[in-house]
Amino acid sequence: MICIPDLHSFHSSASCYHRMLLYLLFWTSFFLLLTNGERGFYGNHFGEWNDSQLQPTIQKLMKGYNRYLRPNFNEGPVEIGMSLDIASIDAISEINMDYTATIFLRQRWRDARLIFPGNESLSLDGRLVSLLWIPDTFIPDSKRSFLHDVTVENRLIRIFSNGTVLYALRITATIACNMDLTKYPMDRQECTLQLESWGYNLQDVVFYWTRGNDSVKGLDTLRLAQYSVESYYTTVSEAAYETGFYPKLILHFALRRNVLFFILETYVPSTLLVVLSWVSFWISQSSVPARTCIGVTTVLTMTTLMMGARTSLPNANCFIKAIDVYLGICFTFIFGALLEYACAHFCTMQHQTILDVQRELLREFEESNGSTYLSKSPKKTQTEEPTRQEVPEQSVACEGNEVVEQTKVTGCGLDTVKEISRKAASIMTIENPHNIDRHSRILFPMAFLLVNILYWLYYLLF
Repeated sequence: MICIPDLHSFHSSASCYHRMLLYLLFWTSFFLLLTNGERGFYGNHFGEWNDSQLQPTIQKLMKGYNRYLRPNFNEGPVEIGMSLDIASIDAISEINMDYTATIFLRQRWRDARLIFPGNESLSLDGRLVSLLWIPDTFIPDSKRSFLHDVTVENRLIRIFSNGTVLYALRITATIACNMDLTKYPMDRQECTLQLESWGYNLQDVVFYWTRGNDSVKGLDTLRLAQYSVESYYTTVSEAAYETGFYPKLILHFALRRNVLFFILETYVPSTLLVVLSWVSFWISQSSVPARTCIGVTTVLTMTTLMMGARTSLPNANCFIKAIDVYLGICFTFIFGALLEYACAHFCTMQHQTILDVQRELLREFEESNGSTYLSKSPKKTQTEEPTRQEVPEQSVACEGNEVVEQTKVTGCGLDTVKEISRKAASIMTIENPHNIDRHSRILFPMAFLLVNILYWLYYLLF
């Protein structure tokens, strides 16, 4: 039926146009219904999905989705699997007792609200993470951390058809590590990387390593400046706080310090300084400037070396480190070599002084005997025989009687002074002070070698 409106009748033309519009809407609706019905019929009959239905959209998945509620709400805890890739350990600081690492953290869990048909996965833009529920995982020992954002935030969201969600991100964190530096630089440090849930306790989420120790990659091929990774292993634990018990995963890894650098940097120079201080044992004791210069120079150089060795370590700590012990030993031997020359020089001068005193006393005695002989009377000269017989009695009287002759007093006093000086020389001095240097040439190297053997055995084996 075709309606031809009458130009002279406004009412008839309006109803005609209205009828035509109804016809047009009817046939359009019929065509759309027929098309969708055919497509739905074939889909239900064969049980298959075409391409447009196989690729879900984020709008369909997010319909009725509440990101503020965790999966399995009121049905049990969510199991979250963790895996790590250690990209690098950038720095290990003994001063701050921490290390800085860049890691790839991957978390997997299953969310039944995100199930869609098919066997493929859906990779989403990392910026859509705000639309999904994600775990509140954090690193409890972290001092500083940040998420890399060049050129965009380094996040990965991948949803599988069974509802499994893979959430990966790349972060760099500075993590505390309690170090025992008593054996530095022959120490072995064991550090940890802990992962915990911030707000969900064990009744809400459960953490586990996806493949045990194989969940951690990158430590085997890691190359560090001063350390080498000796071993690592993973454990599952729980953190107890006042608010409850929370899931915790721990990565333990042991670092062995490479001591070769410190041997070349500290141990060899300090040992050579000790050997250099022994050179003074072969220099004559009369060469005071030469021996003093060697002793003072080695002491000052050793002091500088000790100060330089402490620049990379904490200024104030309770550790007596192995390198401090060795430097202290070397400083003791160097300072001992300087004291050895001071002692040898003092003994030489003391011995020389006593010899000079004895020569002076002997000279005075000879002069005194000469003057006494000239002052003797002729009577005593003529009676030589009785005088010889009285000599023993006079010597005895010298020791017991208070009143004696002038000649007897002079002889007895000289003998007493000589005896006292001889005893003082035997006690206060060494007969040959040059023997001090001869003995030091053997004692110092032997003692230093023995101390080195004990030192290295203790710190390497115990």
